[in-house]
Amino acid sequence: MIQSRFVDLVNGQRLHLLEAGTGPLLIFLHGFPEFSGMWRRQLEHFGRSRHCVAPDQRGHNLSSKPPAVRDYRAKPLVEDVVQLAAALGHERFTLIAHDWGGAIAWNVAAWHPDWVDKLVIVNAPHPLTFLRELRSNAAQQQASAYMTLFRTDKAEAVLMQDGFRRLKRMTIEQWGANGGDASEAVVADYVSAWSQPGALTAMLNWYRASPLHPPEPDAPLPDLDPALFHVRVPTLVIWGERDQALLPPILDGLDEHVDDLQVERIPDASHWVVHERGDRVTASIERFLAA
Repeated sequence: MIQSRFVDLVNGQRLHLLEAGTGPLLIFLHGFPEFSGMWRRQLEHFGRSRHCVAPDQRGHNLSSKPPAVRDYRAKPLVEDVVQLAAALGHERFTLIAHDWGGAIAWNVAAWHPDWVDKLVIVNAPHPLTFLRELRSNAAQQQASAYMTLFRTDKAEAVLMQDGFRRLKRMTIEQWGANGGDASEAVVADYVSAWSQPGALTAMLNWYRASPLHPPEPDAPLPDLDPALFHVRVPTLVIWGERDQALLPPILDGLDEHVDDLQVERIPDASHWVVHERGDRVTASIERFLAA
């Protein structure tokens, strides 16, 4: 049975999470513009034999929403994950993450390998391959152009228009057209999450705080030290190849940055592969955990 509760972290943040089962810890991280509920099917499955938690990440849905853009930089977001595991009484965990959750998960695994048993990434680019593509690939720059809008002061107004019409179109309508659940109940859950006081600004602050975005005249791309982002834990990458925001070349050269890597491509799925091919994603994770 999935339960809902809040956990207070030592850094002062309060995270709402969905939780199921007992045993080894699995942490599921969502991305933008989602929330913990995206992982319900996986929580039900893996909660039969493991302790599974899916938090609303900082700034999302029912979790804390600190006001400053700097509160959404990588370091505090990574610390949220480690502190959550500690608050739940675990010293190690497997991390499963999508989109922005994956961006944070890459860093958790690289910076805190002593905490991470295994890593599962779903359609989320490694920071070094993403940086390379943002610098050199015009197609990826165009595909990421939405990030430039999301970083502006007008982003909230644009995304709130007509009852979050744009957010619905880029998420629920896309996965609904490719076999995912786009029922009225799902729409209502997402609109409720987006409508929480301060949530939309907090969610967009992830983009405003990130140094990785299409090149801007007043915000040059950074130089990243590869040693700081090298992943040594066993890693499975699941990739919906119809992703229109994160193009397949992002996977090229990934093995240079990950010691123990498996990549599973799903040709008929988009960025929203967890919704569209949820059973296949679950089966892939199960095989990886059992190996």
